Amino acid sequence: MTSKTSLIFGCNGQDGSLISKSLLDKNYKVIGVSRQGQDTSTNHSLLGIDKDIETAKGDIKNFNLVQNLIAKYQPDEIYNLAAQSSVGVSFKEPIITAESIINGTINILEASRKLQFDGRIFFAGSSEMFGETKTAADINHIHKPNNPYSIGKQTSYQLVKFYRTTYNLKCVTGVLFNHESTLRKENFVTQKIISGAIKCFKTKTHVLKLGNLDISRDWGWAEEYVEAMQIIARADSLKDHVICTGKSTKLKEFIQIVFNKLNMNWEDHVTYNKDLYRDTDIKTSFGNPKPLEEDLNWKAKVSLRECINKLIDYKFKH
Repeated sequence: MTSKTSLIFGCNGQDGSLISKSLLDKNYKVIGVSRQGQDTSTNHSLLGIDKDIETAKGDIKNFNLVQNLIAKYQPDEIYNLAAQSSVGVSFKEPIITAESIINGTINILEASRKLQFDGRIFFAGSSEMFGETKTAADINHIHKPNNPYSIGKQTSYQLVKFYRTTYNLKCVTGVLFNHESTLRKENFVTQKIISGAIKCFKTKTHVLKLGNLDISRDWGWAEEYVEAMQIIARADSLKDHVICTGKSTKLKEFIQIVFNKLNMNWEDHVTYNKDLYRDTDIKTSFGNPKPLEEDLNWKAKVSLRECINKLIDYKFKH
């Protein structure tokens, strides 16, 4: 018997797929929503959950569809993990990016308000809204969004806060710093590095072309982060939280760990390409994990080195 129901927008992405598996493991009924024409089977098949999820097709930008789905399934929890999620793509597709994030957020919030929805609603926020973080960012850190993706996420964050304080909706944002898994697509630089390093290992003449190697990021393991999402959504006192490791690592060091694992010198295989630099790239981004640990007893346990080892081992097996 299933105890509760979760409605997941963006069910086929990395986080949507991983949280679907986590919820199914907890005996939830999972309803996964994805856009018409999107293939939901790949990640779900890889996780062995494709036959366990009830799927619905629709665009989160369609208010009536969102309202009808919430009314139909009467979920206990809603997770919004949908939207165009690449910072790089957001420069090329700013309208699509902004609409998918902002319209999607307010559609879920307003539909929930109109339906007097009493369940919990979690929205995936992004550390990108903080911009440069010279000190570890907690939820009260100053916002300096500097790309279409981060501007959309910052607006979404403010909308969630507004609906929680004004209309008493049980909605929260988890502000996610970078997090990886074996499901991450190769338009993300971490996957590009790992796939490229393996090509260099197999074909010694292969060259990996990358942009700015001096950026620093706070990288975690996505399977852990989807557990944090649920803890934040179910808390007795609803508060927005930052989900992070608190450790900042330069991309150059990330590359070095990957190539060392393959017993290669990265400098023999990697070249810089100025065309891959972003005009507004954030140099340093890392979060403060202490408030989440103190409030809800969650902390990241998988180190970056462990993340990289898992990703490389998976690539070699598949």
